[in-house]
Formats: sequence, C-alpha cells, structure tokens
Amino acid sequence: MTTRRIFLVRHGETDWNLAGRLQGGQDIPLNDLGREQAADTARVIDRLSRGALPSVYVASPLSRAAQTMQILRAELGLPPDDFRREPRLKEINFGRWEGHSWPELRRRDPATLALRDADPWNYVPPGGESYVMLCERVKAALAALDQDAVVVSHGGVVRAILHLLAGMPPDDAVELPVRQGAVYLIENGAFELSMA
Repeated sequence: MTTRRIFLVRHGETDWNLAGRLQGGQDIPLNDLGREQAADTARVIDRLSRGALPSVYVASPLSRAAQTMQILRAELGLPPDDFRREPRLKEINFGRWEGHSWPELRRRDPATLALRDADPWNYVPPGGESYVMLCERVKAALAALDQDAVVVSHGGVVRAILHLLAGMPPDDAVELPVRQGAVYLIENGAFELSMA
C-alpha cells in the first residue's frame, strides 16, 4: 500500500457511548458532545496537514461516522457530503452483545466473557466477528487508498488499523482506549495521537 499518511478519526460521542453500550453495527447518531468532537478533529487535521489537506475522505456508512465526517469537512471549508462511504469500515460486529454494556454481559454470562478475556483478539462473540475477521475486511478497504486520506470510523476499526499499519501488537491494540475528538496520524509504520 502506498498511502503516505492516514488521518484516522473515531466518530464523536453517542448516547450509547455515554451509557457504555456496545454499538457495533447499530446505527446510533452523534450527541451534542459528539458533534463538538467532530469539529475539534477538523482543527487537528488542519494543523497536522500544514496547509496540504488530504484529497481522499472515506468513512464508515454508519451515521455516527458519516456525521463526524460531514461536520469535519464543513469545518475545513469542504463540501460536507463529498466523501466515500465504505461498508468495510463499519464497527466490529458484536452480534447478540450489541446494546449491552460489559458489566451487564459479565453478570449475565461470566463463563462466555471469561473465554473472550482469555483471547480477546481471536474470540468471536455470539453472532459477531473477531478482531482477526475485522482486520481482513479493513485491510481490503485500506488497500484501495493510494494517497493521503482522512478515515473516519470506529474504536474497533481504529484498533485494527493501528495493528495493520503501525504494528501495534494485538494484545495492546485490543485494550487500547480509543479517544473521540482525536486524530491518529499514521505515517511510515508509526502513529501519533493529536488532540485539539
């Protein structure tokens, strides 16, 4: 892959983020703070790009990611809807766990959660997908990028991309707290985290 730089953004906050619920493929919109965080990421991208904004903009089609992209593009003075929606950048599928919080799941089914805790990168939740499976579809989406790009997606996808492009070990990636309102700039096999 010949991408020079990826400006990687997790969508802004949703009410489900606030409540600690697993969103996965559920289409939950941004809340007020999430919209502010989206605007913050535009300022970070503007600063990091040093006057040479990327020409490629790609987002997950889920509304929380698409809204984040629309807001950041508007803040950058770009047409809000002029970006590609890429289904392979959707959040990891948590299957039947979606809508629940980790504490709820631990109370309801401690044995299943213990299996996940033993190998969180490879574990497939009931009806869902593992991080290994997520990496396969994300890798295919990244292969289509051949120049500097802004990518807006989800926490699980950010972890997968940091593993794929910056060499973050799976054990570290799966536990990484992915920040909202931040930009992960990936370049030359390394990344830096920048906030507004």
